[in-house]
Amino acid sequence: MKENNLNAKTNKEAETTAQKFRSGYVSIIGKPNAGKSTLLNSILGQKVSIVTTKPQTTRNRIIGIKTLEDAQIVFMDTPGIHKNMHTKLDEIMMREARDAMREVDIILFMVEPKFPGEAEKEILDLITGGRKDKAPGKKKIFLVMNKVDTVRKSKLLPFIQAYSELFSFDEVVPVSALTGDGVDILLERIPEYLPEGPMYYPEDLVTDQLERFMVSEIIREKVMVATFEEVPHAVAVEVVRWDEPQGEGKKTQVRGLVRISADIWVERDSQKGIIIGKSGHMLKEIGQAARLEAEKLLNARVFLELYVKLKKDWRSDTKSISELGF
Repeated sequence: MKENNLNAKTNKEAETTAQKFRSGYVSIIGKPNAGKSTLLNSILGQKVSIVTTKPQTTRNRIIGIKTLEDAQIVFMDTPGIHKNMHTKLDEIMMREARDAMREVDIILFMVEPKFPGEAEKEILDLITGGRKDKAPGKKKIFLVMNKVDTVRKSKLLPFIQAYSELFSFDEVVPVSALTGDGVDILLERIPEYLPEGPMYYPEDLVTDQLERFMVSEIIREKVMVATFEEVPHAVAVEVVRWDEPQGEGKKTQVRGLVRISADIWVERDSQKGIIIGKSGHMLKEIGQAARLEAEKLLNARVFLELYVKLKKDWRSDTKSISELGF
């Protein structure tokens, strides 16, 4: 009888624990260059989203998965929201950002430590539907003030107050995505607002992105860092060949040499010349930087071939955008 009671108690405790596990989706929304990708990488403790100083670096919706002891948080890093749309690609990116807002439990509205400008107000209206107060049953909205390491803490309160007058946020969390300050507090607050639910992904998984996509993004990042003016935003990268003895993505103790070929697409001949550089020096520099980071990602030696190709005005051509994976 005692054994039966003990088993019943154990089962009940296990059931209670299972019921308390929380899971859900969280979208990071903000202006271009607000630090959304840096925050996601900081939360996950590794790089899954490329980062540059140039706005509109993120083009696709990047999934990052943070599994805690009692919760699993699925983050969505989105393209920065802006109203100046010059190409079809801009329209697709804005649609990605808007879709991410509809599909989540919590929105992290990321801003810089400044008074809200027109751009921030427009994004907040888009997030809240123009409301100033929280509506019952609606998704939760956090104000995440990033880059707090760039100002004195005494200056933060007026900025936070100005945003709080625009909307009654569920939480206000100052952070520095770059240094990690405040990120632990954010991770403590998020699960409190998530519904009880299952673990959607294996606990050791940090992203759903395929290795091919991540390598193509690494290459694009290196191009963006190395080039200037109009070139970065006119670039797309397509991995066209991937050879390795054990097969792509297969987890083995020793991974063989991974041979990768990728095409770097640009819109104009002048951009092609800039990326290749004099005697091919710029392309060689880009390739070396991308190879070193790809080797860390894949935990393998990498042989990387890069080719620069022209696809005129591809960002405004629906077929080209689709072919390049957007």
